[in-house]
Amino acid sequence: MFILIAVLGFITIAGLGFVLTGGGESGGAKAAKRAQVIVGGGERQAAARAKVAANTPDARRKQILKTLKEQDRKQKKATLTIAARLRAAGLGENVKMFWIISGVLGVVVALVLLLVQKMPLVALGGGFAAGFGLPRWVVGFMAKGRTKKFTEAFSDAVDIIVRGIKSGLPVHDCLKIIGKECPEPLAGEFRTLTENIGMGMPLDSALERLYERMPTSEVRFFAIVLNIQQKTGGNLAEALGNLSTVLRSRKLMAEKIKALSAEAVASAFIIGCLPPGVTILISVIAPDYMAVLFSDVRGRVLLLGAAIWMSMGIFIMRRMINFKF
Repeated sequence: MFILIAVLGFITIAGLGFVLTGGGESGGAKAAKRAQVIVGGGERQAAARAKVAANTPDARRKQILKTLKEQDRKQKKATLTIAARLRAAGLGENVKMFWIISGVLGVVVALVLLLVQKMPLVALGGGFAAGFGLPRWVVGFMAKGRTKKFTEAFSDAVDIIVRGIKSGLPVHDCLKIIGKECPEPLAGEFRTLTENIGMGMPLDSALERLYERMPTSEVRFFAIVLNIQQKTGGNLAEALGNLSTVLRSRKLMAEKIKALSAEAVASAFIIGCLPPGVTILISVIAPDYMAVLFSDVRGRVLLLGAAIWMSMGIFIMRRMINFKF
C-alpha cells in the first residue's frame, strides 16, 4: 500500500510539472509561439487599417478617377483603329478592302504626278499622302458626321423609352419603336440592337456591341443605366429620365462652347489659310515673280521650311481650339 501511494504521488507530481512547463515545450518554442501571435496580430491590425483607409472618401475618389482614366485610355485606343472608324462610318469591318483601295489610290496618284511633274520625290510624297492620309481622312470625316447625327437624336430616343415604360410597354418594344420611327443612323443601330437581343444575345453584350459600333459617351451612359437596372432593379423610367436631362445638358454645353470659341476658330482658320492663299494669289497675278520660288533649289528649301512651320502652327492652334468636356 505504501508503494502504491508513492507511485500515485510521483505520477501526480510529474503530471503537474508537465502541465506547468507547457507540455514539454522549451522556452524557445514558447517564445516563438508568442512572437507568431504578436506578428499575426500586427498583420491583422495592418490589414484592418488598410481596409479602413481604402473605404475613405478620398481613396474611393482616387480609385474611381483611376478607373475612369483607364476606361478613357481604352476607349481612345479602340476608336483609333481602322476597324472602329469603319464601323462608326457605317462601312462594315472589311479592313483588307480598305487597305487595298488605299494602296491602289496611292499608286495611281504617284504615277500621275510622276508623268506630269517628272519629279520622283514629289510623286512619292503625293502617292504616300493620297494612299495613307486621304482614305483615313475620308473615313474619319464620315464617322464624325455619322456620330454627330447619332448623338443629336439620342436624347429623343431616350425620351421615347421613358414614355413607353410609363405607358406600360416593355423595354424591347420601346427599342423597336426607336428603330422604326427615329432618323438614321440612330434607327439602324437600334434595329441591329433589337435583332441581336431577339437572337438570344444578353442585353449587356448587345449594348457592348452597340458601343463598339458607336463609341460615344452617351451610349456608354445608356448601357450603364440599363445594366444597373437589370441587376439591381429600380425605377427605370426615372433613371432614363435623369439620363435624358444629362444628355440635353451636355448638348447645351457643347453649343455654348461652340458659340464662345467661334471667334478663336475663325481666327485660326484665317491665320492658317492666309499664307497659302497669298501664295496662290500672287502666282495667278504675277506667275514669273513666284516661279523662282518653285524652280530654284533655295526656294524649294524655303517652301519646305514654311510648310513644316505652318503645319506645326496649325496643329498647335487646333489643340488650342479643340475643347473637351
